[in-house]
Amino acid sequence: MAVLELSKGREVEYAAGLALAFSGDLSRSETLAADLEKRFPEDTFAKFTYVPVLRALTALGRGSHADSVERLQDAVRYELAANGLNFGHSYLGGLYSAYVRGEAFSAAHQYAEAAAEFQKILNHRGLVGLDPIGALAHLQLGRSFALSGDNAKAKTAYQDFLTLWKDADPEVPILKQAKAEYAKLQ
Repeated sequence: MAVLELSKGREVEYAAGLALAFSGDLSRSETLAADLEKRFPEDTFAKFTYVPVLRALTALGRGSHADSVERLQDAVRYELAANGLNFGHSYLGGLYSAYVRGEAFSAAHQYAEAAAEFQKILNHRGLVGLDPIGALAHLQLGRSFALSGDNAKAKTAYQDFLTLWKDADPEVPILKQAKAEYAKLQ
């Protein structure tokens, strides 16, 4: 929220909207999506990536999985473009449309479709850069395989995630959860 006091640029609003949506503050994220839509009606990234992703996260957070997937349909043809935010040596936001679509498919128990979306991220790592979804796609892929009953593929995906995060703080909740889920596959 502090960065929004300094700038109302489209990238700043998108990054803040992502953070708000992922932290559960759907109403403020939706407010930023509406502002992006109003101020940048002809901007390709705002119209076909930023706003749909933020609105899909809102729909997903409210339990509307089909609406979440539907809101991301326009983003499909643009998601393999360099549509993330370049912050010097780090990169944020590329392929969030695929990530959120994967989460929505998983929530709707469409695990094969979810796995395909997470695999898309892993197949296009250059578009993701250092964004956390690059590593989290391994975890979500593992979850999709586990939920579909393919424990062999699930184990491999979990191992890939745990290898990437081997030096992470062991108290990070998502890492603890991933380790517990992986242990159940053994």
